[in-house]
Amino acid sequence: MAYSELIKNFDRIRDYMRQFYIYGFKSRTEYDKKSARSYDNERRRMESWLGDLMRFRQTPEGKNVFLCVDSRSIPRNPLYNAFKAKSFTDGDVTFHFYILDLLRTEALTAQQILDAFSHRYLRHFESDYQPDISTIRKKLKEYVALGILTAEKRGRELVYRRSQDAVALDGWWEALAFYAEMDPMGVIGSTLLDKLDAAPDHYRFKHHYMLHALDSQILLQLLTAMGAHRRVKLTNASLRSKAGQVEHTVYPLKIYVSTQAGRQHLLCFHYRFRRLMFFRLDYVQKVEPSNLEPLHQRYAGFHEKFRSHAWGTSTGPGHSIDHLEMTLHFDDDEPHIPRRLEREKRNGRVERIDQNTCKYIVDTYDAAELIPWLRTFIGRIEKLECSDEAVVQKFYADLEQMYSLYGGDA
Repeated sequence: MAYSELIKNFDRIRDYMRQFYIYGFKSRTEYDKKSARSYDNERRRMESWLGDLMRFRQTPEGKNVFLCVDSRSIPRNPLYNAFKAKSFTDGDVTFHFYILDLLRTEALTAQQILDAFSHRYLRHFESDYQPDISTIRKKLKEYVALGILTAEKRGRELVYRRSQDAVALDGWWEALAFYAEMDPMGVIGSTLLDKLDAAPDHYRFKHHYMLHALDSQILLQLLTAMGAHRRVKLTNASLRSKAGQVEHTVYPLKIYVSTQAGRQHLLCFHYRFRRLMFFRLDYVQKVEPSNLEPLHQRYAGFHEKFRSHAWGTSTGPGHSIDHLEMTLHFDDDEPHIPRRLEREKRNGRVERIDQNTCKYIVDTYDAAELIPWLRTFIGRIEKLECSDEAVVQKFYADLEQMYSLYGGDA
C-alpha cells in the first residue's frame, strides 16, 4: 500500500529532499539531523512520490538510496509531486465547496455567506461547528488572490462572485507540457496538466534539469517581492555558522538560471555589504518580505550596469573589470567556430582578422569564470591574453597537467 500521508510543512520536506538528492543521499546512520524514525517516515513518503525512479545500492557503510532518471523515458518532473501532497483541514474542504456552491448564481457579502452556511448547509448535520466571520473573510480574500473569486465594493461592503475566466485546457496541453518542464515555475503547468484526462507525452529533454522544482516556493516568494519592490530577509544555509544558517537583508533584483547546470541564482543588493551579490536558491531556506524599497529604481540601475559586464555569477573583487582577448585559428571546413563564438559571446565581441582567424574580446568582472569555456577551444587558440595574469597561468597550468596525465611533454 502506498505511503500517502499528506504534508503540512513543505520546508521540512524540501530540506530532506535537498539532503537526499542534491547534497548526496545519506544512509540511515549518516543522517543525524533527525531521529531514525523520522528518517524512515520521510524516506517512505518520498518513495511513494518517486516510485521506480529510486534505486538502492549496498555499500560497506550501509544501504544507500539514489535517484535514477533517464530523460528518454521521463516526460514529467517527478519532484513536483512533493507540492501536490500538501495537507488541508476539514474546514478547507468545507469552505471550498460551500462557497463555490453559494456563489454559483449570485453575488454575496461575507455576512450573507456566513448566514447561508447555517441556513442551507450546517443545519442538516448533527454538529456544533459554526465558522466565524473572520474565518470566512480570510478564505474569501485567499480565493480572490488566487483568481477563483472576484470582489467589488458596494457601499461599505465587499460583494463576492465566482470568476468567469474559465479556460479550456484541452487546447493548451502542448504549451503546458513544455512550460511544466522548462520554466522555473513549471509546477504551475504540471498542476494544470493533472486536470486533463489524457494529455499525450510527446516531449523528451536531453538536458532535463529537475532539481529546481524543490525551489519553486522560494522562487515564487522572491518574484512576488520583486514585483512589489520589497526588501526581503533571506535565511541562507551556511557551513561557516555554528547555527548552520545566516540571515541576510537584501533587495532582490533578478533571477539567473544556468543553461549548463540548471542551477538558479538570485542577484540582489546586500544592504550590509553595500554591493551586488548572488545567492543560490537551493541554499535559501526561508524568504520573509520586508519594507518597501523607495530606492528600487536606483538599484535597478545598478543591475543594468552590472549585467553589461557579467559572464556568470561572480561579481569579482570589488566589481573590478578584467580584460581578456583570445585569438582563434580555424580551418576552411570549420565555419561553425566563428558562428559558435557569435552565439556564445555573451557580453563580449568577435572581430574577424582574416578568413581563418578571429579574435574574441570581453571585459568582465571575473575572467576566471571563462576558463571552462576557453578550454573547449583547445587546439585552435593561437594567443590568450588577460589583464589578470593568474587566469592565463591557470589555463596553461591545466594544459600541462593534462599533458602529464597522458604521458606527453608540455
